Amino acid sequence: MDLRISMLVLFFALLISTTKALDPCDSQSKANDLSIIPIYSKCSPFKPPKIESWVNTIMDMASTNDPERVKYLSSLVAQKKASSVPIGPGQRLFNINNYVVRAKVGSPGQLMYMVLDTSNDAAWVPCSGCTGCSNTMFTPNTSSSYTPLDCSKPQCSYLRGVSTSCVSGGPTDQCLFNQTYGGDSSFSATLVQDSLTLANDVVPNYAFGCINAVSGGSIPTQGLLGLGRGPLSLLSQSGSLYSGLFSYCLPSFKSYYFSGSLKLGPVGQPTKIRITPLLYNPHRPSLYFVNLTGVSIGRVLVPIAPEFLAFNPNTGSGTVIDSGTVVTRFVQPAYEAIRDQFRKQVKGPFSNLGVFDTCFASTSEAEAPIVTLHFTGLDLKLPMENSLIHSSSGNLACLAMAAAPNNVNSVLNVIANYQQQNLRILFDVANSRVGIARELCN
Repeated sequence: MDLRISMLVLFFALLISTTKALDPCDSQSKANDLSIIPIYSKCSPFKPPKIESWVNTIMDMASTNDPERVKYLSSLVAQKKASSVPIGPGQRLFNINNYVVRAKVGSPGQLMYMVLDTSNDAAWVPCSGCTGCSNTMFTPNTSSSYTPLDCSKPQCSYLRGVSTSCVSGGPTDQCLFNQTYGGDSSFSATLVQDSLTLANDVVPNYAFGCINAVSGGSIPTQGLLGLGRGPLSLLSQSGSLYSGLFSYCLPSFKSYYFSGSLKLGPVGQPTKIRITPLLYNPHRPSLYFVNLTGVSIGRVLVPIAPEFLAFNPNTGSGTVIDSGTVVTRFVQPAYEAIRDQFRKQVKGPFSNLGVFDTCFASTSEAEAPIVTLHFTGLDLKLPMENSLIHSSSGNLACLAMAAAPNNVNSVLNVIANYQQQNLRILFDVANSRVGIARELCN
């Protein structure tokens, strides 16, 4: 009897162990390799809104959030201060459409699923007592390493393009700031520092915003991890730990049960990767600019006036790679030239579907030409899964690109995450280069 019981216990232990091993959401991050999770996927802790299909989700994201996102990116002009931002109770807390990574804040670490954002510097998390925040918040009182930062600290002066103020009273003058995000949202926060744990790495004394109140629908529910190029970004605050280098591989939105990866530092980065220069634009110093020299549709180089693509450090114009925009956006004249050449090579008629204005019968998809993005020293041929999107019924295929809003501040083209999926994108700030390689991210 004892032997049978022991065998049963062993059997169930093995069964549980095997089940965990087969669970794609139960993967353990390596020292410099974190899982990147689509926010609507099975592996995400967030409950998505009721949707008919992932295609409809993409349509909504591209139509509703992308225009505000592009305007937000265009507003990131270097400046010391900005006008005050009104703060009120949050109205729609789950309207950020992006990828999240697991991070722990404080000592002991409190788990947060933070949005990955390459165009933002400062990290921020909702803190206990926040007005309008979700139920998942960081609790400073339980962290032994938590410290508010006063206005005399250099980190307070690093807050660029936001409205800062100091509150006297108590042992310190706290550094408070207001910030807009996503174009339609804003928050107020206190600048603090605490330990940030990413996989097995601990970044001590990490400065971030402790959110006190939110307004609007684009503030990430459990916070944001800034991977921009400014002094408050992860690369800057991690010092020599990551050597100013990271890469990510974004899984397809269709990968409901799988996640991609964020590799921090030089260890484990691909050795065979095509390189293009990473450019620095002092008008938008946080963004990752690359030199887009042209676009080909099939074998035809699209005639685009140089001023709609050219990198210009004097005006802030150019092309950026961004993790938060859904579909690639070109300024109107450039997009229309690309779209018109695409239509010449595909059998119509054409119709609109959400933000997409070049949709055609999927039976003509075999005629669809390859879209090639030409960068300095690098030609990126987009696979069909990165250049076309299908309707939920499957009877239409659409060119998965769109025009940027007309009211953006100077020329700004955005290479978005739909076009980056299943690619390894390497950002090497120390050596001013961007690498791109094909990789199955799922």
